[in-house]
Amino acid sequence: MRFKSPAAGGIRVFAVTGTNTVSFGIDANDAARVGLLGFAVERIDPVADERYFMRGFKVFPSPDAMPDASTIVSTFEHPIQSLVWDDFTANPGQPYTYRFHPLAGTPRNLDRSRPVVEIDVETEPLYGGTHDVFFNRGVASSQAYARRFGNLPPDEQPTPQRQREALSWLSRDLDDAMLRFIRSARPGNAIRGCFYEFTYAPVLAELKKAIDQGVDVQLIVDLKVNQHTSNERQPDGTTKQVFHASDPRLRNLDAIEDAGIPESALVRREARRSDIAHNKFMVLLTGAGKQPAQVWTGSTNITDGGVHGQANAGHWIRDRAVARSYLDYWNLLERDPGGRAGDSRATVRARNAEFFDDVAALTPVPALVAIPAGTTPVFSPRKGRAPLDLYVELAATASSLACMTFAFTVPPPFKAALAQNTSAGPLCFLLLEKEDRPNSTSTKPFVRLNSRNNVYQASGSEISTPLGRWVVETDNRKLGLNSHVVFMHCKFLLHDPLGADPIVVTGSANFSEASTNDNDENMVIVRGDRRVADIYFTEFNRLFNHYYFRAVVDRTGRGAPGAASPTTAGSLVLETDEKWLEKYVPGTLRTKRVEQFVKMAVD
Repeated sequence: MRFKSPAAGGIRVFAVTGTNTVSFGIDANDAARVGLLGFAVERIDPVADERYFMRGFKVFPSPDAMPDASTIVSTFEHPIQSLVWDDFTANPGQPYTYRFHPLAGTPRNLDRSRPVVEIDVETEPLYGGTHDVFFNRGVASSQAYARRFGNLPPDEQPTPQRQREALSWLSRDLDDAMLRFIRSARPGNAIRGCFYEFTYAPVLAELKKAIDQGVDVQLIVDLKVNQHTSNERQPDGTTKQVFHASDPRLRNLDAIEDAGIPESALVRREARRSDIAHNKFMVLLTGAGKQPAQVWTGSTNITDGGVHGQANAGHWIRDRAVARSYLDYWNLLERDPGGRAGDSRATVRARNAEFFDDVAALTPVPALVAIPAGTTPVFSPRKGRAPLDLYVELAATASSLACMTFAFTVPPPFKAALAQNTSAGPLCFLLLEKEDRPNSTSTKPFVRLNSRNNVYQASGSEISTPLGRWVVETDNRKLGLNSHVVFMHCKFLLHDPLGADPIVVTGSANFSEASTNDNDENMVIVRGDRRVADIYFTEFNRLFNHYYFRAVVDRTGRGAPGAASPTTAGSLVLETDEKWLEKYVPGTLRTKRVEQFVKMAVD
């Protein structure tokens, strides 16, 4: 939901609420900025009957004490020096009042006489809409995890209670929502699932329980025999043949056996063994006729790392037409279509072509101008680049703002399109698993996207060396949660998310040619649903802000080209006068971010 305050003392506050995050933009005129030291932010919680000043990490400089990683201070004495701010600690589905107190004077003699700006907001409920969206924490590389759990993996916490607390903190509501979807099936209902990695014991146990209670459960699982041997370079410069067992086949089979899921509930996806059956969705069928009613989809693999480690989203859709499309896709995959081991080349080509045509017939890809209001599923694999071209067009043609997550670096089609943007074009934020940097083995010239294209990037990173008094952080790999994609596994795109007609694209596909032409994938295009857009936007803000600081610190430490100083990225020390506002001049990223809130569609 979106809100704006009345103006007071030349200042107005704008807010966008998700389920757990509230994002604020503050518009202050020139007169209000004179002598402004920042804002003490007060939160009133009528549900808990609490009223308090929010806390922060930055402090005014003092010879008596210097901040470190454990420092948490009240904004009553150490204000927020930013015109864009987020509260990541809100509870879903409840009202709050925020009071922004502009502070002037000096750090040791604060002037609190300026008019307070008050804004009433309400967070989105977790459940109850046509669309419910859930994000895990996705920030094991954080000071918060370090403070709470000492950078120890959940299974190394000192007590079972602390283990549960660590897992609950990491998964947030994603775990519970996935289990709740399964539990919503009643005896006589049906669940049709389709999974790539399928090893997370609580989900498998819940599906087994559903089977035992009389739910008709059928699960398509990637069980492809894809074992192979590759030549891999060793640390000493030599190469060695390395055997790779079939994966995720063997891990999936072990987990299925451990859970006691019967063979009768399994549909083995084994054809097209060189390509990935990358889906992670379930369809709920209800009523006497077992009619498709609801869908669970998103980026979350059914693994411990998918739920508790890398950043992921789960998306629950209550729409019978969408559920029907997903069931039709499931019925197609149930036949295990495509070329098989032992087929002739001609047979493989024919079977694959038939499969591609069948998928494309299920969900034709609309032109951008013809995307209907509501939810449009898009399935893969298929011939051509129609889905990918549409996603690139959505990214490149936003009128004001585009936000994208990529589970690797910037895909070439997106880079080619965004490289044509200028600083006067739409603002574009990219959240990447890995920094987009030159590849020494590539023969193609490297194209760097930056502020000249109005593109700003953050990539997965932890603070690997102390910065000032920050501690060394852990990450999902060190916690034993993920070994490949460690930080950013989300796959979503936001086209003008704060506009009157936002478009959200989300699902399993990595916005790549492989995810279009080779892999089994599912995406949904959601148009005109502000609840969906606001939840994705606020969660994108949370993750982008978290990793942007760390990425800049990492680039600075390596002396990377164009790297900002740690002071630019953030610091633990506040300015003692209004100097912090010098960063808010026209054309800067900070000013552009404020403008997104000022111009957003509220009514």
